[in-house]
Parts: sequence; structure tokens; C-alpha cells
Amino acid sequence: MVFYPPPWVPKLPFDPPDSVTIGEFMKNEVYGRRPIDKSKNPWTCGLTGKTYTVKQAFERTELLAKALHKLMGWEPNADLPWDKVICVFSYNTIDYISVLHSVHRLSGIATPANVAYNASELEHQLRSSGAKCLFTCLPVLETALQAAKAVGIPEDRIFLMELPHHSKKLPYKTVDDLVELGRSVPDLEPLQWTKGQGARQVAFLCFSSGTSGLPKAVMVSHRNVIANTMQISLFEDYGRKKKGVKTQVELGLLPFSHIYGLVVVAHCAPWRGDEVIVLPKFEFNEFLQAIERFKINYLPLVPPIIVRMLSSRDTVKKFDLSSVRHVFTGAAPLGSETQDELRKLLPKWKVGQGYGLTETATVVSATSEHDIVQGTSGSLVPGAKVKLIDQDGREVTEYGKPGELLVQSPSVTLGYLNNERATSETYVFDEDGRWMRTGDEVIVTKSPAGYEHITVVDRLKELIKVKGHQVAPAELEAHLLSHPAVDDCAVIAVHDDRDGEVPKAFVVTPASMSSRPDAEIAAEIIKHVQEHKAHYKWLKGGVEFIDAIPKSPSGKILRRLLRDKDREARRAQGAKL
Repeated sequence: MVFYPPPWVPKLPFDPPDSVTIGEFMKNEVYGRRPIDKSKNPWTCGLTGKTYTVKQAFERTELLAKALHKLMGWEPNADLPWDKVICVFSYNTIDYISVLHSVHRLSGIATPANVAYNASELEHQLRSSGAKCLFTCLPVLETALQAAKAVGIPEDRIFLMELPHHSKKLPYKTVDDLVELGRSVPDLEPLQWTKGQGARQVAFLCFSSGTSGLPKAVMVSHRNVIANTMQISLFEDYGRKKKGVKTQVELGLLPFSHIYGLVVVAHCAPWRGDEVIVLPKFEFNEFLQAIERFKINYLPLVPPIIVRMLSSRDTVKKFDLSSVRHVFTGAAPLGSETQDELRKLLPKWKVGQGYGLTETATVVSATSEHDIVQGTSGSLVPGAKVKLIDQDGREVTEYGKPGELLVQSPSVTLGYLNNERATSETYVFDEDGRWMRTGDEVIVTKSPAGYEHITVVDRLKELIKVKGHQVAPAELEAHLLSHPAVDDCAVIAVHDDRDGEVPKAFVVTPASMSSRPDAEIAAEIIKHVQEHKAHYKWLKGGVEFIDAIPKSPSGKILRRLLRDKDREARRAQGAKL
């Protein structure tokens, strides 16, 4: 049984354009963006108030493209996109999206990198993507230099994104330097794309943790981002119109390197004429100050930020947050109890959830302001359809019955770079066409208004989501096995009030370690991870020693049994307290 968006959801007015770049789609009113003269400034720094108008932002994109043309020798209509790849390894700035779009103007590819990466993780992304130059920022410059050196990117191809309160004269060209250089370069020739090129050509290489090994590069096409921008905007506009909202001020705190921030915030908001208040990273007081100062109406967040608000109620009450109308959470489920507590603290805030993946770039379902059902991830966006497959491989045809979610949408991505096996396992075909297997178990139910809603029941892929970051247990397990005190291991997600989920390791030690104290070995293992992995992959859930890792006859780790064991131990500990 195929599920579709509810009847109230507007249909896409036309097929998402498949022959233009994302940047062209964003600035050309013929494709449906809000008229430029009726749009707010798209980018404003939440710390300094520095802002760009729509036309200034577009001009900076063009000037940056001209500078890259001059420095890198890249032509708009020559060579392959894979010969023109830039990596952006930086905190959010008001120039972030202009930098990404500048390489698209040259028919190249951008790969945004997680600023929490260490040098070896960034090196993996640079090498896998084939990046030829690197945009970074002062706080992570040392990491960037180390990774760039490892893959042979020369220092004259490293450029700095300027951050508020981080100014230092260094021998690297800044974004402002490139903009000025671009003013002296002759105009670029127009792109000459063929029909359907935007659907075939990669715009972004976004790295997503899979079920095993290092993160995989998801190939996101121009049309994927264009389609989801249209889908989200049409979906949310229905609820906005009922509230009389034409344009609004949105928070730009979520990392633009993550697909959630990249599409939902950095593309949807400016396209529909909204203003994005950009914050480089989460600092609690700065977050609250920005809401008050800029009268922010719409907050795209992740659950750990809401948890932090609830644990700091006295601080929250010091700020005027009355401008906020709607909160949208994603990247991990928001618990019902947490949602209840937020409503008690800030009763005028409407809170909804959404669901999406890097591979669906991005949103599959979302909560409309007029049909909020606590605990669900809302209804399907325009142009999306899904089906559920049960454990026996049969299609689910009834409400309330769980099954793995398969998605069909114009935003479903092209596949994984240089990984045919993972692509063929994730992107499958049947008589109804091409589907993306999410690995997530969901149910479909009806809201009190009679509209179908998606609820995520379990993650079959076993990904751990820490503050919006995805952690593949298999990657940590492979690293743990390199430690001499680890004979076998398994990593699971455990609940944490601050971070939502954190990794915990179950470890089997070799007989040779039997005389050593458990606490000493655990400390060594935790340190081993901290020295080699990004902070969100650290074993904040701890290390527990076990006689044997439970596995199926085929050798698959039975993580559900380990989760049950952890929950029982926590309950027992709570009872003792």
C-alpha cells in the first residue's frame, strides 16, 4: 500500500526544474521564489548584526565564482564537475551559502564538512571527494592545515571564512579578499547546461554515516535540493497562511554542513523571502539573546537544545522570547515528556517534528502548524510517497502496523559516491519505480483531524544521533578493536539528558587482561576514542564489560538485547537510589 500526502497538502505547481543550478533557482522569480523586492535580507549575523540584502548575497556569489575562475583556472563550461570540487570546513557564516553556490556557477561541486571532525576524518572527506581547495575558519585552521597537507592541497588553495570576533592577520586569502579579486575579473560566460543536467549533476557531496565503516559520500543533485526547497515551502506555507504569515525571521544555528541546516534553513528560508539569523555555533546565552534581539519567529532546532532550555529555566525566563511562533525539531526524536515540559515553560510556542535523511535531501514528512500531533513526525510533503515493508517482506496495508519505510520523492538522492554495493542496497527498484530504503521502522496513523502521520518506531540502521550528528556504531567498533584491551565489542545508543543520545561500548577483554582493574581498562579505552575521533563520537555513555557479545547465527550483533540490558541496569540503579 502506497501512502501519499493528505488532501490539504498543496500539489507541486510544476515539476522541479532539472536544467538549472541551485543558485539560479534561488534568484530567479520565474521558478517561484518570493519576489526579491518583497523579501527580507537573507543573511544577518546573530552576533554583530552585519547583514546582506538579497542582491548583495547574489553579487558575492558571482564575485567569488570569478575569483575561483582566476585562481583555480576553472571555466563554467569546460572540464568535468569532479575536476572542480571545493570543501567548506567552517562554522556557519553569512557567506557560507554564497561560497557553496560560487562553485556551482562554475559547474563544480561543493562538499560541506562537519566542523567537529578531527584531521583524519577531514582527510577522509577531502580524499574521497577529490577536493581541490578548502574554505575554513580560524578556530579549526590547524585541523584544516593538517588534513590539507595529507591530501596534497597547497596552502595557497586554503581560504578563510571570516567569523565574528575571530580576526587575525594570516597568510591566507579571506572570502572578502576573493570578493575584491572577483571585481577585477571579466564576467563569466553563462552556463550552457543540457536538458536534465540539474537532475544528473552532483551539487553537494554530503557525508552520511552508514551501517559500517567510515562515512559515505551521498551525491545530492541540484534538482534534489530544488525539489525539497519547493516541497518544504509549499507544505509550511499552508500553515503560515492560516496564521497570516508572509515572511518571517528564522534561526540559522544548525550547521550548514549538515543536510538539515543546508536545505531546511539555508535554502528554504531565503527562497520564500525569510531572513536567517546566522549563529556560528551553539552558545546558550547567545542563542537566547539572538531570539530576543532579532525577534525570531521560527526555530529549527534539535532536541538537545530544548533539553538545555528545560534544564536552565531561570536563564530562559530572563529573555523576551515572545516573538517565537513555531519550533521545528529534527535529526532525532523529541520525547513526549520533553515536549510537554516545553509547552509548560513556553505555552505560546507551537512545537512540531519532521523526518528526513541525507539520502532524501532532506524532509520526507513534517508537522504543519494547523495539525500538530505530539510524538509523530507529521505528514508527507508534496510530491513524496512512501510504503512500509514488514519483516516478512510484505507491504503493510493497515494503520498502526510497523514496517521499514521506503521513500519515493524528487528529493531522493543519486546514490553513494564510488560505492555501488551500498547504493544498490539502499536505492531499490520495483514495479512502482525507484525507492530509498531508510532503514527506519515506522507506523502510519491518523490524526484527530483524519490526516495520515508518520511515527518513527525504531532505527533499523542502528545509527546513533548525538546533537544532530550521526555516529555509525560499526565505525567505533572497528576503532575499539584496534586497542589491545578489546577482544570483541559492540556500541549502542543510550539516553543522555544533555545530548539526547550518546555512544556506549560493551567490551569483551582478552584473558591476558584479567588481572587489571576494570576502571583502569575502561579509562584507557575511553581515552583511545577521544584521541582519534570527533567529540560527538566519544563514549559518553561509558564502557561496560561483558563475557560475550550477543550475536545472531549469521554473526550480526543483537543490539536490542544490549539496549535491554542497559535499560534494566539503569532501572535497577534508579530503584537503589
